[in-house]
Amino acid sequence: MPTSKPRSRASKPTNQPARHADADRLERWLLELTSLPTAAGREGRVIAWVTQWVRERKDLALTRDRHGNLIIRQRRKAPKGSEPMWFQAHLDHPAFVVRAVRDARTLDLEFRGGVHDPYFSKATLEVIDAQDRSFAATITSLDSAAKPFKIATCKLTKPAPSVAVGDIARWALPKPKIAKGLIHTHGCDDLAAVAAALGALERIRSKPGQGHVGVFLTRSEEIGFIGTIGAARSGTLSKESRIICLENSRSFPESPIGGGAILRVGDRRSVFVPELTNRIHDVLSAHQKDNPSFVYQRKLMPGGTCEATAFACYGHRSTCLCLPLGNYHNMTDIDGVLDGKRPAKVGPEFVSVADFHGLITMLEVIAAELDSAHVPPMCDAMETLWKDLGHVLA
Repeated sequence: MPTSKPRSRASKPTNQPARHADADRLERWLLELTSLPTAAGREGRVIAWVTQWVRERKDLALTRDRHGNLIIRQRRKAPKGSEPMWFQAHLDHPAFVVRAVRDARTLDLEFRGGVHDPYFSKATLEVIDAQDRSFAATITSLDSAAKPFKIATCKLTKPAPSVAVGDIARWALPKPKIAKGLIHTHGCDDLAAVAAALGALERIRSKPGQGHVGVFLTRSEEIGFIGTIGAARSGTLSKESRIICLENSRSFPESPIGGGAILRVGDRRSVFVPELTNRIHDVLSAHQKDNPSFVYQRKLMPGGTCEATAFACYGHRSTCLCLPLGNYHNMTDIDGVLDGKRPAKVGPEFVSVADFHGLITMLEVIAAELDSAHVPPMCDAMETLWKDLGHVLA
């Protein structure tokens, strides 16, 4: 859970990279994906978007594992001797699922995700039926002790006979927009990462020698990495895989929005696999030396637990890249609310669009250079130091 107050003020790098030719298209995907209603176990709208995206690219193949996680592979052969590399993100965002229809205007909703109790008080919602029709509602009560999910009762503004058990409800928020370098939207976490993974694959699929790179999209992360645990237990990905988990992580003063996407070395529960994390840092540092406009951050990001931790628990090589996030889980001024100094209000999540494009660049660089001999591993530098200076111990 959050531990300290985030700062949303953006850091402005001195060097700005040139805008890529496909930037407008990637930003359109970003807006579309982050506006889709989704919840743990109810990711169907995002899955449909991704399925159509793959269908339009004949060189890609989409399959599902037994848990409904999405596996996107390139049809071309991987380079001989290469180990699979996966860009991984999750398909859900904290939201409500209709548990019971009490009468024409009264619903019981279970909340699948992590949001503090004060934010539920008299909050306004939109309830979305199977035909994508939206109905306004207001929370009238909350059972925060219910298990496994909090139960909120809401009153619809008008009767909605088409609403049924299993439909999604979410906070009533303004229409997503990009303004002053930020995207303000329903759910950056983790649909902005889905957009980045697909954007990187869009560029990589035309480059030689990168047929070993794919995208793996998991379900039900917000209730405890359930899709990831299922995949790890059933062997969806081979143990030879390198898994680059993508997240949107709560911004703190030392990890500012706009300061660059982040190589996340650990989370609240663990430090990620050092071999893979260190190698990625070597690759990104080398790229930065040759490209001064390229910026990134390297941070622990202790605000929550990441799927990289879950994968590592089952013996996978995994680490994480993330976007620093404002209004984590749609909660504004978390610490002020918990301290009793501010009223609890929900709001759009937001990230820097420049950070989003930077994350895609990071993925391109990692795909191209992670196995390159041109970037010496850290341990080679240790051996060089020993060779040059070991004599002082004689």
